Amino acid sequence: MARKLTTGSSRPVLGLTMGDPAGIGPEVIAKALADKALARLCRPVVIGSRPVMERTIKWLDLPLHVVTFDPSGKAALKPGQVAVADPLDTPLPKFRMGVAAAVTGAASIAFIKEAVALAQAGSVGGIVTAPINKEAMNMAGFHYPGHTELLADLTKTKEFGMMIVGGPLKIMFTTTHVAINALSPLLTTERIGKAIRLAHLGLTKYFGIARPRIGVAALNPHAGEHGLFGNEESTSIAPAVKLARAAGIKASDPLPADTLFGKAARGDYDGVVAMYHDQGLIPLKLVAFGTCVNLTVGLPIIRTSVDHGTAYDIAGKGVAEHGSLLEAVKVAARLAQSWSPVTHSSR
Repeated sequence: MARKLTTGSSRPVLGLTMGDPAGIGPEVIAKALADKALARLCRPVVIGSRPVMERTIKWLDLPLHVVTFDPSGKAALKPGQVAVADPLDTPLPKFRMGVAAAVTGAASIAFIKEAVALAQAGSVGGIVTAPINKEAMNMAGFHYPGHTELLADLTKTKEFGMMIVGGPLKIMFTTTHVAINALSPLLTTERIGKAIRLAHLGLTKYFGIARPRIGVAALNPHAGEHGLFGNEESTSIAPAVKLARAAGIKASDPLPADTLFGKAARGDYDGVVAMYHDQGLIPLKLVAFGTCVNLTVGLPIIRTSVDHGTAYDIAGKGVAEHGSLLEAVKVAARLAQSWSPVTHSSR
């Protein structure tokens, strides 16, 4: 179980995982480390390849110096020093920036595993993840849809979900990376009910809203128009809402997405349950692109993430921006200050 670690400071220690070394993760982390705003938020520890971090800092010509992370918390860092926890037994072989490869995919998994171990040991108060590449991860033999499922597996968490917050919106996703033509069979009453419960958990435990109002999105236009455009609203979504209400959760009827997100942005709802990936991500990125934060709800540790991918197309060009990483750190740092571990979700 994670505990808040401050090592003599009100600023929590947070682990920043490097993500895929061939992506923009090392660059945005290096730029964030050079930003004075980061030091005001937390005491950062980079969990990744030390040689990659050193090369990135040198390439960007940043006034930083890498040192080895001391998990005891006794070693005080001097200005400009960057603590790195490198779990790799041997340095990464040469790899191409912006290209998926098994070696970098495997490294990104090693960084995540090390981060979870440090968080569970209490050596870091939470983790903030830079992006991994799903193709590279699968090439390395790790067949997960993404970070969320891997983290749940590593922490033995049974009920978990991805909430993304940005601007006025807090959205829990019923499904994430699923083809549209495979979506309908997955929208069962059980799955939707779980998303509503997790939305309630996230809004109460993570954001301190005692009685959150949760807007539940319909799947079809006009919420199906009484079966004219589909019946998932009546067969799956409405029954899940009924069960949630019976458990004391303030959940809405299935509402057309084209109006629901506007209402949530105006404050009519504290959070929204979206049925699929783009249904929630389009309005989120419209109102808060570059500042959205991915929060994994239900884990026994704090985990936030950037809202972008590895951006292979710009990796190694020096143009990646670190704003999203800073936003993810802000959320993780705030949670770490008042963290009460979610213990009921781990079996």
